[in-house]
Amino acid sequence: MENLDRRNKYCFGLGTIGRDMFYSMESMYLLFFLTEIRNLDDAMLALVGGVLTVLRILDAFNDPITGVIIDNTHTRWGKFKPWMVTGAVVSSVCMLMMFANLPLTGGAYVAVFAVSYILWDIFYGVNDIAYWTLLPALSTEQRQRESMGAFARICANVGMYAVVVGILPVTGALTDAFGGDGQRAWFTLAAAVCVAMTGFQMITVFGVKETRSFREEESTSLRDMMKALFGNDQLMWTTVSMALFMTGYCTTTSFGTYYFKYAYGDENMYSVFAGVLGVSQLAALAVFPGVAARISRKKLYTVATALVVAGYAVFFFAPMNMIPIAVAGVLLFVGQAFIQTLMLMFLADTIEYGQWKLGRRNDSVTFSIQPLINKLGAAIATGVVTLTLIVSGINQAESAADVTGQGLLIMKIAMMALPLLAIAAGYVVYLKKYRIDGDMYQEIVRQLKERGDIQ
Repeated sequence: MENLDRRNKYCFGLGTIGRDMFYSMESMYLLFFLTEIRNLDDAMLALVGGVLTVLRILDAFNDPITGVIIDNTHTRWGKFKPWMVTGAVVSSVCMLMMFANLPLTGGAYVAVFAVSYILWDIFYGVNDIAYWTLLPALSTEQRQRESMGAFARICANVGMYAVVVGILPVTGALTDAFGGDGQRAWFTLAAAVCVAMTGFQMITVFGVKETRSFREEESTSLRDMMKALFGNDQLMWTTVSMALFMTGYCTTTSFGTYYFKYAYGDENMYSVFAGVLGVSQLAALAVFPGVAARISRKKLYTVATALVVAGYAVFFFAPMNMIPIAVAGVLLFVGQAFIQTLMLMFLADTIEYGQWKLGRRNDSVTFSIQPLINKLGAAIATGVVTLTLIVSGINQAESAADVTGQGLLIMKIAMMALPLLAIAAGYVVYLKKYRIDGDMYQEIVRQLKERGDIQ
């Protein structure tokens, strides 16, 4: 690997540590904050949960428009970096509003919260699209992309698990330091995460240098956007497969704190469990490039899916003992780490496929599918979790002793059985419809070079 490639690999990857701290706090703990810290009752929870679900779905379809705007951007700093900075700063301000101790109740609180949330969602999507579109712009070599992508996923998981492992101990310590003020504790942590988001993004902004080896294209119109999305059949099948996977993944992770508080009976063990999962996923991501170099992506996806299935099976039937639960978690999240990285590679390869088939690269429009999918997955997860908390009676419970056996079963089905079906369906879609293997991709790149689309 040349010096520039090595520099780009590390500066690109490090940039997502703060991003995934930021995203994880919102996607995994905002609902927990509302139910356990703000103490919303069933009526308010249903209203806020409904708002979150609907806004996430509506805003998801805004992301391709964002991709068009980024594709049409031409500045001395490139088309990605200005939007990375804008997205990071504005979404950070909105995050602070969502975790602030607003002196509002009822409809007024919901209105202000909804505005803050939709702006957060839009501008985080701006940052997300601009950031990840940098990856395929840095190299057209599959192995190099796998190395860069795997390192970026390692950094993303470092950021995510920094929040997952630390959020309850840190907010607990801050609550004690602030005289029992949990609201102030969570806001303080949110502020620290916002600083991390912006700071780590600056590493990428100032450290990565684009090769700019692609032919400059004319401006992208809305008609071009529709053609780039729906004319790229491999992108569409990748979208379906990713959406099913992310729906299952987000639903399971969104239940984490509730499971350990109301099923296991000790919410402090959640951090221990998360630590085990973090080490497992980081190890899986560290070996990903080596494994991917030895076996085909299709075989790796099959192995990863088998691990996920085994993990869910063990998790569902495990007694409330940390050893079998940890074993289930390792199987589940090692498999998911492989699948998430593979999905990133599949999405990146559909850019060259679309350029080869349709004559236009449209990298940002293509990568706008990723935040769209993440938002849809998070929206469905929020709806499932909200409904489950109300139907199972958990939202009114004070501890595990207040949850009935039926309530526990409802949560386990929503947390494990339904996500497993979604993830398995995503694998079937990939197996039947995705056809960009190594040989096909190399032929695509060869023809693009002959056409002068790639230098």
